Amino acid sequence: MPIDLAEHIRNVPDFPIHGVQFKDITSLLLSPEAFNETIDQMVKLAGPTDVDCLAAVDSRGFIFAAPMAARMGLPLVLLRKAGKLPGATLSYEYSLEYGQASLEVHAEDVPQGGRVLIIDDLVATGGSLEAAAKLIEKAGGTTAGIGVVIELIGLGGREALADYDLFSLVTFEVDE
Repeated sequence: MPIDLAEHIRNVPDFPIHGVQFKDITSLLLSPEAFNETIDQMVKLAGPTDVDCLAAVDSRGFIFAAPMAARMGLPLVLLRKAGKLPGATLSYEYSLEYGQASLEVHAEDVPQGGRVLIIDDLVATGGSLEAAAKLIEKAGGTTAGIGVVIELIGLGGREALADYDLFSLVTFEVDE
C-alpha cells in the first residue's frame, strides 16, 4: 500500500510567528518507511532531468539531497548560509520578509557549464530557492531544475520560480 507522505508531515500552528502553520518534516524523518519513500519519489522525479550534480540548500535540503546524490551516483554541492564554509566562496544576497540573507558556495564545487538540480525541503515564496539558482549560475553552472518535498500553494513560490522546472511531492494550501 502506498505511503501518504502528507500524513507524515506535522502541522505546527503559530510557528515561528502567530498565524503561520509550519510544515515540519522532522515527523517524516521519524518513519524510515516514509523517509525512504520520499527519497525514492524524489529520485524518480529527478531521473528524467539530465544533471551533472545536485545542490542542497542549507540546512534541511541536505537531509534529502545527500541520499538522492548517493542513489543517483552524483556529486553533491552544499549551498550554505553565510560564514559556514571554510574556503573561498561566492555569495548571493537576497531579501527575506524581515531583512536580508545570503547563500554561499565554494565556487570550485560547481561544475563550469554543468547542469545542477537544486534540492530543498520546502518552497513557500521561492526567495531562497531563487537565490540558490542565481548562486549556481553566478558560479558558472546552469540550474537544470528544482526539487522539493513540500510546496505551499498560495505564497507565490511556483510563480517566482517560473523560469525553472520545479517538482514537489506534497502540496498544501497555506491555510492547511
